[in-house]
Order: sequence, then C-alpha cells, then structure tokens
Amino acid sequence: MDALRGLALLLLCQSAGEVVARGAHLPLPGPVLGMLLMLALLAWPAVRAPVGAAADALLTHLSLLFVPVGVGVVTHLAVIGEYAGRLAAVLLLSTVVGLVMTALTLRALLPATVAPGAAAASSSHG
Repeated sequence: MDALRGLALLLLCQSAGEVVARGAHLPLPGPVLGMLLMLALLAWPAVRAPVGAAADALLTHLSLLFVPVGVGVVTHLAVIGEYAGRLAAVLLLSTVVGLVMTALTLRALLPATVAPGAAAASSSHG
C-alpha cells in the first residue's frame, strides 16, 4: 500500500509541476519542477517512506520501461537508417563533450593541494 501512496505522490508532484510550468509560462518542463517539489517534500519521513517503496517497485521492473523505446526504434528504422551518419556523429560528439566537461569539472573541484598523480599513489601505498 505504501508503494501506491508513493506513486500517487510522484504523479501529484509531476502534475503540480506541469500546472505551475504551464500556468506561469516558465521555460522549464513540468516534470523538472515536479522533481524539485518532490526533492523538497522528501525532507519529511512521512513522504520519504512511501516514495521509497514506489521507487523500489519501479526499479524492480525498470527493464519493462525500455520496451516502448525499443518499439519506437523498430517502427522508425527507415528514419534512423536515413540519418544514421548524423546520429552517429551527434552521439560521438556528445559523448566526447560529456567526458571533457566531466574531466574539467573534476579538475576544478579537486583540492589544489592534491597533485594529479598523488591520489592514485597514496591509495596504492596505503
């Protein structure tokens, strides 16, 4: 029963985010606002327990959520084939950009006192 309450809370937060986003003409998607609302609500244990139960139930069946995506890919194979080169280029470029940005962010957030090879050397000698 907790999982149903948690799922209802998740859907209510998503719906509230949609209402706010559309009503206020915000440039953010409704589910993002709903997620921020849920983040605030998770401070209360009365919300945390049912949402955790719903999350566990959804994660148990996570592979089923990929079925619609797979069906969509199969039904649009002609379009994917037509744009295969462009899709491959975009995937490759976005992967490289993601890796570079992650490396730059890590480098910026690491303490300045740690030398680039010092962390690996200290963990292997400890």
